Amino acid sequence: MLKYDLQFFAQEGPGGEKTEQPTSKKLEDARKEGQVAKSQDLASSFTLLGLFIMLKLYTSVMAGQIRDVFTFFYNRMHYFVRLPSYESATKAYSDAISYALIRIMLIILPFLLMGLAIAFVADVAQVKWKPTRKPLAPKLSKLNPINGVKRIFSVSKLVELLKSVLKIAVMFAIIYNDLVDSIYLLYTVYDIPVIEAVKKAGDILINTGLKIAAVFVVVAFADFGFQKWKFMRDMRMTKQEVKEEYKSTEGDPQIKGKIRQRMMQASRRRMMNNLPQADVVITNPTHFAVAIKYDKKVAEAPLVLAKGADYMAQKIKEAAREHSIEIVENKPLARALYANTEVGDEIPPELYVPVAEILAAVYRAEGRVSSSGEIKNK
Repeated sequence: MLKYDLQFFAQEGPGGEKTEQPTSKKLEDARKEGQVAKSQDLASSFTLLGLFIMLKLYTSVMAGQIRDVFTFFYNRMHYFVRLPSYESATKAYSDAISYALIRIMLIILPFLLMGLAIAFVADVAQVKWKPTRKPLAPKLSKLNPINGVKRIFSVSKLVELLKSVLKIAVMFAIIYNDLVDSIYLLYTVYDIPVIEAVKKAGDILINTGLKIAAVFVVVAFADFGFQKWKFMRDMRMTKQEVKEEYKSTEGDPQIKGKIRQRMMQASRRRMMNNLPQADVVITNPTHFAVAIKYDKKVAEAPLVLAKGADYMAQKIKEAAREHSIEIVENKPLARALYANTEVGDEIPPELYVPVAEILAAVYRAEGRVSSSGEIKNK
């Protein structure tokens, strides 16, 4: 009995299945390598549509310029044969050819410029403007026959095949319908002038081309959506890749956590060292504790020297007892101070009155109010 290892067909990378959306860093790195979501058909379909639009708008002007070139040659035929020598005739003929080529290039130039402009705008609209030369660099992996076989039988090639079949089918359907609708022209072509017959045939050709190009544009937009979806799917990452990238860009979370913990410990030590200077500790009484000091030489309003919740609140109250600092229970005020202030901040104006009342009571109890009403330093 044959045994099959189904994991051989799994599309999992190191670290598990690729289930995570790509990070901005991975997308940026892929862009630097020239890997972007792009439809090659979008530029070509818009170029084809622009070509037929220009033909429809520019036909009369172009026909006039071609007629001028033909007239130029026709009017000089007798001049060429009357020249006295072969050399002079050759030179005159070469000059006429050069003039005609310049005129023809001027006729073609708008179409070339239009094609370049549309191709440039279509590419920039898809992938933005960030040129790179890395896709042009030779890669040995492209010479790997196994990778070549994989590309031949990939989903992208199947989509390309279906897209080509759809284009051909639509093109033949449009051409057939337009020819059936215009079959009457074959019966009248012998009865109308040549110029008019050519004009009618040109109109049929241009209108058919416009319909085909419009359908190609729709197909190109659908292809762009598919390429976008496929690119994002191919860029997906495993959970391990996301973690490794986070470590490389933001640092190891464990190390950052230890640094943050040490910073908090240092901040708490400074806070506890400043606690003996407090005038009063306001509590709620079990969950919050906020140490307040007022010195008009330092700040216009009382300052928060320390604050804490739960365990830190108990430590603040223990330190206050050790240094004989008054502890006042006021639940709403303690909660408001804890929620709206940070260590080193002045208390907010809306809490001036309740804090001033507590400080005044503490100062009177400690005898720090002189007969003139001035507050003595602690």
